[in-house]
Amino acid sequence: MEVLLQILGGGFYLLNKIFLSFSERSRLAFQEPQARRWRISSWVVYLLGLPPWVILFIYKHNWIAASVEAAGFPAMVLGLVTSFRGQTKGAPRWLNRLALVCIVAGFTYSLYDFGGLTVFNQYLEILLVAGYLIGTYLLAKERPTGYLWYIMMHVACGWLVLIEGYPWLAGQQGVSLVFIGYAYWVTRMQRK
Repeated sequence: MEVLLQILGGGFYLLNKIFLSFSERSRLAFQEPQARRWRISSWVVYLLGLPPWVILFIYKHNWIAASVEAAGFPAMVLGLVTSFRGQTKGAPRWLNRLALVCIVAGFTYSLYDFGGLTVFNQYLEILLVAGYLIGTYLLAKERPTGYLWYIMMHVACGWLVLIEGYPWLAGQQGVSLVFIGYAYWVTRMQRK
């Protein structure tokens, strides 16, 4: 069952990164309708990959990562809806508050479950969360450096899932880095 969850979660999240990079490439070529279709597709596969990731994180007691992933659901739905509507408004404040509440809850439960910051995995989870939060914030402000924080997030996540025995997810994180790097490069090209 774990292998199936790895393939589904990792595969859908990888498709998300691939579709995002295609969307950025289409935007660079001033093909907005095509870019919009890629963005919609990226949000759909992102939503499909969420449950397997949350299940695997919970199974391995990665409470911080699981809570951040679960908190991402409303933002993913919002991203899908805004892509359908063709809007690019920022996320509502309640999404930021929900993410912060979930992070605090996950961090607190992780401290309780492990008796403090006693496990190396917890430090990887903190790096993962920092990369996710700062990267998302910068990308929402349309700053390409957000992709660099996503690189840190994927390295930390890849390391975490590798030491926990999830080779499919570790491989997916590695391949995702290629597409994140490409999206970063394309956004830098757009700014020139």
